[in-house]
Amino acid sequence: MRTLSLCAALALPLWLGLAPATPAHATDVRHDATAVTRVRQAATLGALDVNAPESFEDARRGLIASPSGQVRNVQGQVVWDFDVLRFAQGEAPATVHPGLWRQARLNQTPGLYQVREGIWQLRGFDLANLTLIQGRTGWIVVDPLTTQETAAAALAFARQHLGVQPVSGLVFTHSHVDHFGGALGVLTAQEAKARGVPIVAPAGFMEEATSENVLLGPAMSRRAGFMYGSHLPRDARGVVDNGLGMAVAAGRIGILPPTVLIDQPTQALDIDGVRFVFHNVPGSEAPAEMTFELPDLRAFGAAELVSQTMHNLYTLRGAKVRDALAWSRYIDRAIEHAGRAEVVFLQHGWPVWGRERIDTFMTTQRDTYRYLHDQTVRLLNAGQTPGEIAEAVQLPPALAAQWASRGYYGTVKHNVRAVAQFYLGWFDAHPATLDPLPPVEAARRYVNLAGGADAAMAVARQAYDAGDYRWTAELLRHVLLADGKNAAARSLMAQSLEQLGYAAESAPWRNFYLTGAQELRQGIAPRSTSAPRGALADMLMQTPIPQFLDAMAASLNGPRADDVRLGVALRFSDVGESYGLWIENAVLHHRSGMPLQPPSTTLTLSKPAFLRLINGQATPQELVASGALRIDGDAQALRQLMGLLDKPMRDFPIMTR
Repeated sequence: MRTLSLCAALALPLWLGLAPATPAHATDVRHDATAVTRVRQAATLGALDVNAPESFEDARRGLIASPSGQVRNVQGQVVWDFDVLRFAQGEAPATVHPGLWRQARLNQTPGLYQVREGIWQLRGFDLANLTLIQGRTGWIVVDPLTTQETAAAALAFARQHLGVQPVSGLVFTHSHVDHFGGALGVLTAQEAKARGVPIVAPAGFMEEATSENVLLGPAMSRRAGFMYGSHLPRDARGVVDNGLGMAVAAGRIGILPPTVLIDQPTQALDIDGVRFVFHNVPGSEAPAEMTFELPDLRAFGAAELVSQTMHNLYTLRGAKVRDALAWSRYIDRAIEHAGRAEVVFLQHGWPVWGRERIDTFMTTQRDTYRYLHDQTVRLLNAGQTPGEIAEAVQLPPALAAQWASRGYYGTVKHNVRAVAQFYLGWFDAHPATLDPLPPVEAARRYVNLAGGADAAMAVARQAYDAGDYRWTAELLRHVLLADGKNAAARSLMAQSLEQLGYAAESAPWRNFYLTGAQELRQGIAPRSTSAPRGALADMLMQTPIPQFLDAMAASLNGPRADDVRLGVALRFSDVGESYGLWIENAVLHHRSGMPLQPPSTTLTLSKPAFLRLINGQATPQELVASGALRIDGDAQALRQLMGLLDKPMRDFPIMTR
């Protein structure tokens, strides 16, 4: 049998374990800010009161203790570094947008904080916050970060300064991995079962938590490397922050299945003597999400419904577009739910205290998403295209003046495009764009039209010297699509992207630009090895088998599968499930039970053995030899099926494709 394992056909969400960036090369070829960029940064700084004290006071309010050093996994690899981004102090350098530098200064305050009596947060241990709520017998943990290592470190830090208490409840506010992936770092499955610890999550949580990125893992992983700047140096010409928080931790990711689902719009629940009132807000920032009131503590847990930045209606790593109108309406209801709260605490960033400030914060967040929605729809109905709308829409002064409405993470420009995509899709209604030439072919023709690459380069150089970096990048994209080896075009494109990155207020935009520049100069960085193999095994054990089979189906090479008819049966000996796979009309189908046509071969194995296959930790031959896999029938059918599954390209070119 061929040595190709099933992992070649499955799209696993490996982007989630983002390692600390590789250091800059010994010869640093990056450029400084140009004179034009410096003038623009100075003008921006003049329009912003970046040192206004209120946010800085809030970000440090209630500080009990600050950590330092690194968190390492059992292999000794660095999972998290508390100090690597602490250079964001003082005035912004010319290579960083003053607003983003301010946000970085606010986020670079890791520590244990008391929100109010009975509520604490661990911030700066990961991208998100871990919240502790005092119960009758222990702590109720809300959102245990991305990885087991960072969650365990956060809980240990809390116990060091607050005393040792058990975990008496676990709450997942939503289905994004930075809010559940560290679950096994604070509570093992055995502990939860033995002590009857309630694990609470919104309806649909497990399906959404385990399915995100399984189908599109390679594409999302590649793009996420750009979005989070995972291979950029951590310095003032590289990664300075990620808008929502410092960075995403690397490490082992797990999950615990909920024992209590919040499946009503509003649902009250007592957890270890603490009264919660949960509110479901599905399809806002996450497909499955909920907020909650703590009436007796006069506090409101807003999850990620509101943040200390404009959020994404569309995330640049790639995901389903979010509904701006529904999001705004959920915040409107949350204003009522938080009506008696004296503090609103968030799962990213710092809390908001006081009724007047809470009202201002939440209404401006509500109105930011509603304004983007309504103005985009208005201009769509006036016949404008998404690109035109992105240039036209700006937040009104009342919203733009609010720090939490600024684009440190999401931006006005890509969010209005998201609204347009949500309603009208990819087509701009111009017949010429109905069936356009593929990008590479179009680029070759544009370069020829320009008089060749040298002529196009001359125009691009003039644009760069004039500070027109967007036009420079647009021109050079065509040159590089036509000839990706053009060294002069690569160099000038890198310089233009660098200046665009320095001027970007959004951390993801900055990281995209600067990663693009780095790849043009150094090539695609090798995949990080800091996240150990099997880092996702704990989560994948909870992932339903049909999700993996869907990923296999999406890897079938349709043209080569034409006229192929075969059936394979999968029997999972430990979970009592069986599935039939068959190819018909160049489509790989699966269903519970047996395939429609009699199977040519039957595979019997356990789910852990199956996961070893899809993780590339074992070949079919090795599993057969160990007795973990039994093959009955015609092994040639399995060889044929495996031969029809394409291996995902995890490091596909972005800058020169």
